[in-house]
Amino acid sequence: MAEQILILDFGSQYTQLIARRVRELNVYCEIHPFNNPPELTDDIKGVILSGSPCSVRQEDAPDVDLENYSGKVPVLGVCYGAQLMAQKNGGNVLPSNIREYGRAKLSKVDQHNDLMKEISIDSQVWMSHADTIAELPDAYELIASTASVRVAAFKKKGEDTYGIQFHPEVTHSLEGKTILRNFVVHICGCAQDWTPDIFVETTVAGLKAQLGDDKVVMGLSGGVDSSVAATLIHHAIGKNLHCIFVDNGLLRKNEFEDVLHSYKDMGLNVKGVDAREQFYEALKGLTDPEDKRKAIGRVFIEVFDAEAHKIQNVKWLGQGTIYPDVIESVSVKGPSATIKSHHNVGGLPDFMKLKVVEPLNTLFKDEVRLVGKTLEIHQNILGRHPFPGPGLGIRILGDITPEKVHILQEVDHIFINGLKKAGLYDDVWQAGAILLPIQSVGVMGDERTYERVVSLRAVTSVDGMTADWCHLPYEFLADVSNEIINTVKGVNRVVYDISSKPPATIEWE
Repeated sequence: MAEQILILDFGSQYTQLIARRVRELNVYCEIHPFNNPPELTDDIKGVILSGSPCSVRQEDAPDVDLENYSGKVPVLGVCYGAQLMAQKNGGNVLPSNIREYGRAKLSKVDQHNDLMKEISIDSQVWMSHADTIAELPDAYELIASTASVRVAAFKKKGEDTYGIQFHPEVTHSLEGKTILRNFVVHICGCAQDWTPDIFVETTVAGLKAQLGDDKVVMGLSGGVDSSVAATLIHHAIGKNLHCIFVDNGLLRKNEFEDVLHSYKDMGLNVKGVDAREQFYEALKGLTDPEDKRKAIGRVFIEVFDAEAHKIQNVKWLGQGTIYPDVIESVSVKGPSATIKSHHNVGGLPDFMKLKVVEPLNTLFKDEVRLVGKTLEIHQNILGRHPFPGPGLGIRILGDITPEKVHILQEVDHIFINGLKKAGLYDDVWQAGAILLPIQSVGVMGDERTYERVVSLRAVTSVDGMTADWCHLPYEFLADVSNEIINTVKGVNRVVYDISSKPPATIEWE
């Protein structure tokens, strides 16, 4: 097992960011809920305690037995984690006179301390807490302060146990990565040898041992995750991987043929299934977004199951599950409320009786792309924007008909191709068009029209959790709008969505 850092999650919105920063140091790490921590093993080289929206002073405050780690491996408490360490060891945590939130500057730094090496006086850090450590335990020493927060960082004497009141994982803490590197590399002694090349090598070897001569069936989408997962499995078992790509009638224009062609070039054993009519029949008359998703999911399972049964002696289901899905499904607060059913972890139903293999379930999206690059997967797939599982089904507001799908495919094709031609595609995290359930008055060729409205949507983001609308050039939007209205019959008005997430979501349904 590779050496790793264990991150205990107390519910902070920044916990995944801690993991991303540690991974950027080429050190493997895992997030586990504070109330279900793993046993300390030789491969765990250090422990990081995350922040939390809770207060250590409340009765039901999240808690963990620090004796399991302190003195055995280096420990770093961040924000709530630091307050918990102080409180449990005889210190005093009190409500702050004012909520300490936002940028601050370190006014005192013990640069001789291992955690604070190369950290400059006046270094900008990011605070986000309502309590403050008023008094440190006797065995602890102060190693950093700001003008308003005396205990900004501390160390337990004679032990590699540290606490910091600010968040080094956010970009607003300008030298935060240095602090994390000091802890992970210099204090914990991690070798920084967890790279995409090593991941591919160890994962393929592990898949060979796990799967042997068994057959695996996998549904492909044309997206990054399923493509990289399939390629890893293919490297391990070759022709024993059977892939299925279903045309649900809700794909982008020409996508079914284009994706099948891409996979053929990759040597993957892929069968394309045209099931458009089955999906359209199941969607007939449905307008509620959740009803549409459930219908799409149900028919996909039916089609996939029927095709999978045509393959003899299949024992495994391959899936492109990635790490954020796994974290969310075992989070501190339990699985999130269903915002969109197609985002939830979970594959095909129990009746398929298949074991699941998920080679990417320890990786973040950006790491999946790096692994794909190592596997020499074409940039057309690796650079592809995320596309929702239900496809255009949730970009057509209201009921779905083949005519509406055709209109939206044409609009989407003009928009996405326009982004590529203008060199803007890679600057956008996700883009698409939405067909609105309204009509508007227009004038075309001296005649009054009453036709459909489409909204264009383009956002910038890192992981889709938050997103900002993309400030595309006015000239580009004007050209795209003109082309849509002039060439797509049935559309006479184009609008551009300038909502950020939150409060809006990226998709409209």
